[in-house]
Amino acid sequence: MELLRSNLSRVQIPEPTHRIYKHECCLSFDTPRSEGGLFVDMNSFLAFGKDYVAWNHEKTGNPVYLHIKDTPKSVPEDRPLKKPTLLAIGVDGGFDNNETEYEESYSIVILPDFVSLPFPSVELPEKVRIAVDTVLSAVGAERREQVAAWTAEEKKASEHALTVQQLKSGVVIPPSGWKCAKCDKKENLWLNLTDGMILCGRKNWDGTGGNNHAVEHYKETSYPLAVKLGTITADLEAADVYSYPEDDSVLDPLLAQHLAHFGIDFSSMQKVSMTEMTTAERELDQNTNFDWNRIQESGKELVPVFGPGYTGLVNLGNSCYLAATMQILFSTHSFISRYFSHQSLKLAFEMAPADPTLDLNMQLTKLGHGLLSGKYSIPVTEKDAATAEARQEGIPPRMFKSVVAAGHGEFSSMRQQDALDFFLHLLDKVERGNNTRPDLDPSRSFKFGVEEKILCSSGKVSYNKRDDCILSLNIPLQEATNKDELEAINNQKAGKGLEENNMSTDDIVRPRVPLEACLATFASPEQIHDYYSTALKGKTTAIKTTGLTSFPDYLVLHMRKFVMDAGWVPKKLDVYIDVPDVIDISHMRSKGLQPGEELLPDAVPEEVMETAQPVANEEIVAQLVSMGFNQLHCQKAAINTSNVGVEEATNWLFSHMDDPDIDAPISHQASDVDQSSVDTLISFGFAEEVARKALKASGGDIEKATDWIFNNPNASVSDMDVSSSSSAQTPAQTGLPDGGGRYKLFGIVSHMGTSTHCGHYVAHILKEGRWVIFNDSKVGISTDPPKDMGYLYFFQRLEN
Repeated sequence: MELLRSNLSRVQIPEPTHRIYKHECCLSFDTPRSEGGLFVDMNSFLAFGKDYVAWNHEKTGNPVYLHIKDTPKSVPEDRPLKKPTLLAIGVDGGFDNNETEYEESYSIVILPDFVSLPFPSVELPEKVRIAVDTVLSAVGAERREQVAAWTAEEKKASEHALTVQQLKSGVVIPPSGWKCAKCDKKENLWLNLTDGMILCGRKNWDGTGGNNHAVEHYKETSYPLAVKLGTITADLEAADVYSYPEDDSVLDPLLAQHLAHFGIDFSSMQKVSMTEMTTAERELDQNTNFDWNRIQESGKELVPVFGPGYTGLVNLGNSCYLAATMQILFSTHSFISRYFSHQSLKLAFEMAPADPTLDLNMQLTKLGHGLLSGKYSIPVTEKDAATAEARQEGIPPRMFKSVVAAGHGEFSSMRQQDALDFFLHLLDKVERGNNTRPDLDPSRSFKFGVEEKILCSSGKVSYNKRDDCILSLNIPLQEATNKDELEAINNQKAGKGLEENNMSTDDIVRPRVPLEACLATFASPEQIHDYYSTALKGKTTAIKTTGLTSFPDYLVLHMRKFVMDAGWVPKKLDVYIDVPDVIDISHMRSKGLQPGEELLPDAVPEEVMETAQPVANEEIVAQLVSMGFNQLHCQKAAINTSNVGVEEATNWLFSHMDDPDIDAPISHQASDVDQSSVDTLISFGFAEEVARKALKASGGDIEKATDWIFNNPNASVSDMDVSSSSSAQTPAQTGLPDGGGRYKLFGIVSHMGTSTHCGHYVAHILKEGRWVIFNDSKVGISTDPPKDMGYLYFFQRLEN
């Protein structure tokens, strides 16, 4: 006790602003349930496992810790299961994960000799008792972040609720039997609170939903508020009220009287079961009713596998995109070397700032050691095995997700995300985190150079170069190898009047397209219409061909399965890609400037410079608006993707919906650009006049300006872009890896669902000569890896 009293100055009483960790070690995946329990530093409120708490004492000198140890309690076998009402796991109203209940015990431990004192005890100093009670009663930082991400943003009262004028039309709304006034839709119906019109809602991304009649009615009348029929109950706050001017779900404090105007007695209404769902319930339904089948290898007895490199990742709710991506990355030599074999946990902790939970290097090292050490890849105990079917528990990547997603509106949420977007985001974060030691940067093993050659009708050429880390491939359905079979089944369906959704899975025939055809499409010549030729001083048609200036250590192929169907309805291609185990892309290496080729002049006409203001392509905007997106947001999406196409603009929208300036007006005024930004672009090799033009067109944003230059090749032929073969930088000079063009397939990320923002991701990885499935925490030997159903394919270069 005297030892504790002598260290009271190192004990803090937590303030409301403190982040308190008490559920998971900052350096490992140890928890209070681990054999040694968990130690909470009573000065910093960081938590450490038994093997790591001494490191913290060495680094900080903090001697006083709260030791938390959980022991299992017996659970009744007949515990009832509750139906979830919230798209969440481990929180009230969420999924019941049926976990074993534990009993916590506590003690005060003083380092370095691990002197232990019981808690609670009246003999402890008051300051210690208050500090420990505060820690135990507080919501842990780990849980607080998880629950906050799951809980939807609180709705705000609409500014139009108090001013909405209700027309005296005598309309009385019946309690059932509703139908859209402009079509035959009987679901997803909205009651306009001004005139009582019942109209269908927006068309969803996957083509379901309504026909946009409620939105169109607002555009015609400016009547601001609508309530979704079928969601009105005695609990009015649970009703879906939408404000079109605010473009958001809102609260209507006067909803009771607004409904009474149309003869609706809300107190007697009940939500229509299974026919009308709130937005949150529909998301819940879509995320719990997918048929995984082949990709998850459902129905097959997979042999579980344990040990180093076979550790599963616990699904944090909708984190399968992260799990699938990280399993494959930590199967590459570059990530294994950087964050496991050549970097210990202690070294990463010593280099980390005061709070290691906020350090990307520390959390990547923690994740790497968690996945690769084998410490956590063990079967559940025999007692649990009867119900757990010889599975492993896996490790929850909460701290890693928190730090890698910090500041990103989508990845910091619990919504499903695109695995490709996450892969690119992570590589960008990793590159920035290793900017002082690029030789250690594992993201460079995925990078390669891309060179676009543009042949003008004048016979002159220009070359544009950029770095990339994925090959995004279109899927040429016309190159399917089973055309006869497809034609036969289509004739059969037409003769029987069958729809595909009325056919059994075994009867459906899907196109089979060779991967070689997809690669050939990437490298094939492409016509560019309305290309401004600096040689002809006018617009013409040019031919663009694309090749690679270097071959990366790891080649990632992205299959563009999400396309626009007839009527501009987004859909996912139901197609098989025949992917061989070994591919050779040697023929895709670009040759650079050839003897006899003459470069296009680099002068940019003054009239082109003057018209460099950002203008959205109206066709792209119209297509996005028809999907239900906000007009201003659609214009910004088109501008910020340089009017490349609907798919690119849609991806931009999903990534920037939460930007603080998303609703700010688009500025079309010419403005002076910052000279330092101009100098930065010049250092990249661009001409000064083109740098200024790009910055003006991109609002001064250097990254967007760079993209603008690459997407507007007719505006620039810089010194870097047109360097001849004798003066061009080699991959070694630019720091990019290079080698032969033969690659072996070692990883597949597959996707199930109607869009990349819902459904499920699974990884299959070739390890030790066998394919292994990584399905969140489930890890087993694969009997039938879905090589023809991948969304992302990962190849490793063969040296010989």
